[in-house]
Amino acid sequence: MFRTMRKFRRAAGTTAVLAVVALTANACAEQDSAGAGGNSSEIHIGAWLPTTGATASYGVPQKAGADAYFKMINASGGINGRKIRWTVKDNAADPQQTVQIARELVGQDKVVAIVNANGTSQAEAAFPFVLNQSKVPVLNEVGGNESWFEPPRPGLFGTQTLYEDQAAAIAAWTVQDGAKKILVVHSDPAAFVNVAKQVEPVAKKGDPSVEVDRLTVKYQTTDYTPVISKVKAAKTQAVVIILTSPEAAAFLKEAKLQGLSLPMYAYAPVAAESTVSLAKDAAEGLKAVQLVKAPSDSDPAVKEFRTAMAKYEPKQPAGFLALWGWSNAKVFAEIAKTIKGPVTADAINKAYEKATKVDTGVSPVMNFSPSNHLGTRSVQRVVVKDGVWTSEGDFYTPPKRG
Repeated sequence: MFRTMRKFRRAAGTTAVLAVVALTANACAEQDSAGAGGNSSEIHIGAWLPTTGATASYGVPQKAGADAYFKMINASGGINGRKIRWTVKDNAADPQQTVQIARELVGQDKVVAIVNANGTSQAEAAFPFVLNQSKVPVLNEVGGNESWFEPPRPGLFGTQTLYEDQAAAIAAWTVQDGAKKILVVHSDPAAFVNVAKQVEPVAKKGDPSVEVDRLTVKYQTTDYTPVISKVKAAKTQAVVIILTSPEAAAFLKEAKLQGLSLPMYAYAPVAAESTVSLAKDAAEGLKAVQLVKAPSDSDPAVKEFRTAMAKYEPKQPAGFLALWGWSNAKVFAEIAKTIKGPVTADAINKAYEKATKVDTGVSPVMNFSPSNHLGTRSVQRVVVKDGVWTSEGDFYTPPKRG
């Protein structure tokens, strides 16, 4: 009798332990699935954006554009029945804050991916934890450089034509317009210097007789009086601007004030509504390359963007930077639609590597593969006409560098 009772207690105890183990395993599996965006009701993604600080003029509209797209798609049922939850945290464009935010998004919020974040140095600071340690993909980041994608890094996928290739496009355009002497005005941080250096070799490919000089400006300079004086003294025929939007606006205003009238070209960060609103008529005729079509375009896909912005983000103008955010959100959604089953980090990686002909209608068609994690090298020419950025031609691929 005693032995029988002891056996029963052992069996009962073993059963209880096994039950606890099974429940714990199930709970962990459910938690992992939810943390990987695999539950049946939502896909949880995150981002760091500068919504305060010196570059908030980029982060705020970018966030509004993506918010408008996600709200629109959620209103129509989400992605394969799952709603998108996009958690955005302000990093004030600071790398150290970005690392802390990355830990919060991945460790606490359990996001399945970082989508449509902003900043090159900020992202690089977070890569060791997000990409290498946590194996969480970083998708469609605004920023980046060639080293991000050559060779391709596991989990890192981009939708933005490299700044270096934007500089190549500007150089070729300037030479095509007949300039024989070009001056590149750029900020002093290394990222700006690197982009500025790409102009000369491509310009000389187009015309070996072209002269290209560079003028370095201290980052976040507000007084451009001496800068314009130096530009005038250089007796250049065209100016290429590699500055932030507020700096470019200050440059253009001072140029007009000093009577400097030259063809001026810029890369995509300058092609923003803030440049025109700050520089006013001094921005007239400014030429630039862009990553998306002009927000004033009559294309149906651009009209859809303007309609969604008016409905879901009415306080934010439907400009270029908002369209960047919209386009990146749409690329993610279109690729996520192809995933069958749980939307895990691994599933997203595989889906991106298989994604081809991803067409948002507002940006170049994106093509990815296991050996190519950058979706496009194409740009769009835009010009300020009557105070409005206007598209010229269609998307095209700039000449190769080197």
